[in-house]
Amino acid sequence: MAQEMIEGINPTRMELLKLKDREKLAVKGHSLLKEKRNALIMEFFNILERVKGSREKVEEVLQEAYSDLTEAQIALGDLAVKKAAMAVTESVSVDIDSRSIMGVVVPVIESKTTQRNLVERGYGLLDTSVKLDDAARKFEESIAQIIELGEIEKTIMFLAKEIESTKRRVNSLEHIIIPRLQNSVKYIEMRLEEMERENFVRLKMIKKTMEMEE
Repeated sequence: MAQEMIEGINPTRMELLKLKDREKLAVKGHSLLKEKRNALIMEFFNILERVKGSREKVEEVLQEAYSDLTEAQIALGDLAVKKAAMAVTESVSVDIDSRSIMGVVVPVIESKTTQRNLVERGYGLLDTSVKLDDAARKFEESIAQIIELGEIEKTIMFLAKEIESTKRRVNSLEHIIIPRLQNSVKYIEMRLEEMERENFVRLKMIKKTMEMEE
């Protein structure tokens, strides 16, 4: 039992009151942390469902884009495809912000991608092919999806880290801190009762001695 108590405590009523207050705070904190942990876990699995769908969508679009690009390389040659790629200008703007989920700061990424027509992409139409146009369009479509996927996966990483940290704190309170406080409270209460009995016996002996002397 001594190993499960707080070290260096004094069996006094003042110490008992302090420990009881600490025990109440620890129990309340344990309850709040459990609620936070459960809410984070629910949010984690909700977002996890989103990431599955987003990843499948990105993989599908990229697979089609690379397939079209390969066909364009076969038809036009690597040099022509690289030349067309060098002519294409950037079409993405990204704004990174943040939001809080149960105290966990996660990223919010807003992106604006431009869906351009054949002329706006910047490469010549005579030296290219339909497959190159299809590949360019699908790569443009995938950009927004990749950015969204990155936001979701980063959010999952932050939530998983906070869930693990919260679980450790819950376990520490539940299995170490609260039991030690409770055992310390019981120990002081027991010692105070023993001291009261000892004082009572001592007073009776003093009274009896005084009566005998009279």
